[in-house]
Amino acid sequence: MATVLYITAHPRDDERSYSMTVGKEFLQVYRSTHPQDEVVHLDLFKLDLPQHDGDVLDARDKLRQGVSFDQLTPAEQSKLGRIFQVLEQFIAADKYIFVSPIWNFSYPTVMKNYLDAIVLPGKTVRYNSDGSRTGLLGDKKAVHIQASGSIMSPGSGGNYEDCEMGHRHMKAIMDFVGITNFQGIFVEGMQEFPNRAAEFKEKALREARQVAEIF
Repeated sequence: MATVLYITAHPRDDERSYSMTVGKEFLQVYRSTHPQDEVVHLDLFKLDLPQHDGDVLDARDKLRQGVSFDQLTPAEQSKLGRIFQVLEQFIAADKYIFVSPIWNFSYPTVMKNYLDAIVLPGKTVRYNSDGSRTGLLGDKKAVHIQASGSIMSPGSGGNYEDCEMGHRHMKAIMDFVGITNFQGIFVEGMQEFPNRAAEFKEKALREARQVAEIF
């Protein structure tokens, strides 16, 4: 049995969001073809996850300097402790389904905050003595479902392809922690070409169904 994290970063549901619609389709097919797996939904707009503020940065610095966790301030313990819980949940999972829209060329800030929580030297990445690094999650797999009003996915040739910073950043993070079994599903162009919105949506839904069966 595999544990799957279904990680969504949209404040709207599948009735009003293209990314959530495609995500829902993916999840339904996945559950029907992998009934033994456990799926845990993390709604990042509702997840209790502290921002990486001064307390968190100070706490990390202190731990690196050899200070024990119980010597941190109450605020540092509370915030960093919660971040560590989220990190350990991520490490313990086997597969990840990320769902997000493009807002101003990237994804919502809640997704960036989550990704900041799962990158930690010694846990998800190791820095080697020669200056290189090794991602520690190489046995995992991930898919990213992304919606954008314009066509901007990698290799699409869209007018805004060079501006896309959501999937591009996530791929960099996945590579960094060793998850090379990573792919994207894009539902895009609905505002740029409104007369083709239904076509674009159906194309993404078909791809989601295909990928979900073998994910």
